[in-house]
Amino acid sequence: MGAQKTTKRMPRAVREQQMLDAAVSVFGQRGYMAASMDEIAELAGVSKPLVYLYLNSKDDLFTACIRREARALTDAVRAGVRPGLSADGQLWSGLRAFFTHTARYPDAWRMLHLHARTHGERFAAEVAAMRADIVAFVTQLIAAAARDAHQDPHLPEGEVAGLAEALVGAAESLADWAGATEGVGAKQAAATLMNFAWAGLGDLMAGRPWSPPEEEPDPVTEPAPAPDAAPKLRPVVQAAG
Repeated sequence: MGAQKTTKRMPRAVREQQMLDAAVSVFGQRGYMAASMDEIAELAGVSKPLVYLYLNSKDDLFTACIRREARALTDAVRAGVRPGLSADGQLWSGLRAFFTHTARYPDAWRMLHLHARTHGERFAAEVAAMRADIVAFVTQLIAAAARDAHQDPHLPEGEVAGLAEALVGAAESLADWAGATEGVGAKQAAATLMNFAWAGLGDLMAGRPWSPPEEEPDPVTEPAPAPDAAPKLRPVVQAAG
């Protein structure tokens, strides 16, 4: 049952957060289309007209929820990485913070990662901005770790960016898996990703990158070798009439 409606006066900011809390729960569990403003108002303990008065429309309410929860997630990841740790310690603490937050707020995570991406460009763009922020932060961590490991400089910028994208994508998938798998906590999910990623990153930081065989060109960035000659056409043989 939802909270009992009350006429008790409270600061607008507090009331609005109460509405957003209820909306995140409903959007996360039901998705955008199935979410009902009546249910959100009931859960928040307010009237539906008051929700519209504060947050204008269902679209604006959904956008406000996305922005609040995206900011909370990025803040949690940034706060989780403590300065002065080793490269693997920073990555571990950041991943632990990410999985702790997504496990603690599963409705918010489902809303961000599942529902917001599939209900229009406006909402997808909000989530994309959050993801870009996290990827940029992880890129900085990897680049700093590479500088520390090699003293003199750096992995190529494009390679660092690609590693960050891969790591964030793996974390997103694991957060979904952990949320759907009974008994898997934040620590186990973070350890799983560390075991998957750090062995490769550790070798990379130590100057031992894996390289593809030289005889296999990249079909996207390297043109295929030109054939020695154009293929010969078989002559057309006409049957005698």
